[in-house]
Formats: sequence, structure tokens, C-alpha cells
Amino acid sequence: MADYTFYTNPMSRGQIVRWALHEAQADYEQVLLTYGGTIAEPAYLAINPMGKVPALVHHREGGDRIITECAAICHYLAETAAPALLAHDAEKSEYFRLLFFAAGPLEQAITARNMGWDPAEPEKQATTGFGSYERTVDAFETLLQGRDFVCGERFTMADVYVGSQVIWGVQFGTLPKRPAFEAYASRLTERTAYIEAKAIDAKLIEENANG
Repeated sequence: MADYTFYTNPMSRGQIVRWALHEAQADYEQVLLTYGGTIAEPAYLAINPMGKVPALVHHREGGDRIITECAAICHYLAETAAPALLAHDAEKSEYFRLLFFAAGPLEQAITARNMGWDPAEPEKQATTGFGSYERTVDAFETLLQGRDFVCGERFTMADVYVGSQVIWGVQFGTLPKRPAFEAYASRLTERTAYIEAKAIDAKLIEENANG
């Protein structure tokens, strides 16, 4: 049995976790789930009651461990399979700051905008975790400027999650094409693990399209 079982659909945020698995050089087997099918069956809902992918099961001594949510899975993989991709002590503030900024305010701002809601009134901005889409994007750009990666010159697992937001955002228009975003995305998409993981999901998507 592999160390990890990876539940995914190639057209999902599971692409983030596959990249993380390859960066960690983790031993994993995949279980492909179908929307409206196996993803809603009791066997999978016992793993993730949300009925969403990805999910990761870590098979280890003492019993299996289940983890969901992409940012959490990325960090967990670094903790359990690739400690070299964790932040050093001096890097932890930036590592966690940007990891949770991307998983929190940035994710909220992009989702709200895609759903047609972006608070314009100052009173509403004050009660939302992201304020406004523009404020969030501007802050994100500021946080990324002047550095190659989340922790400066060194790639860490935080870059998988943060970088996925940027790569996807620039490609599909959920983020503006600003120099800081484009340069960061370019550095990440040249990584061997990214290319390997992306090729697997691209092939699966093609196979699904061809029946």
C-alpha cells in the first residue's frame, strides 16, 4: 500500500495537491471521483462529509489520518513527507502569513467577485474578511513584490498553494496580469514537479473528454 491515498478529480483543486505530492516526492495512489457520482457516495462522504475534492488519507502506524482543504494538505505533506519544504524559523511568519492570506482573504475575494458580489460600501467592507477585491489584490501584490518565493529566495510548500492561486488567477482572469504575479507564476511553472503533476491531470482531462 502506498503511504497516501489521494482522492481527486482532474478538473478540481486536486491539481494543487497533486503538485504538492510531487514536490514532496510522496508515495501515493490516486482515487478518481466523478461529479454527481462517486463523490457523493457514502464511502467518500465518510472521508469528506463536504463531498468535495481533494482529500488525502495518510496510512501510518497507529491508524489512517484524513486531511482535507488544500492549504492544510500542502502543509501536512511538508510536515510528514518533505520537511525540507517547511519554513525555517526566520521564515515562519511569511510562510504562514501568505499561506493563510491566500486561503482566506484572497480566496474569499475572488469567489465573491465571481459570484457577482463585491462590497462597495465602507460599512460592508468593514464586516468582510477581505474588505474588497481591489484592496485584497493590491495587498497581495505588495506582499509578493521584491521576493522570488513566499519565503524569499527559497521555495517552500507554501509556494504550491499560494502559487496555484496566482497561476490559475493569471491564466483565467481571476487576478489581473500584474508584473509581480506573472513573474512569480513563471518561476513556478518551470518546476519539474509542477510540470509532472500538470501533465498527469491534463492527460486525465483529455481521456475524460474522449470518453
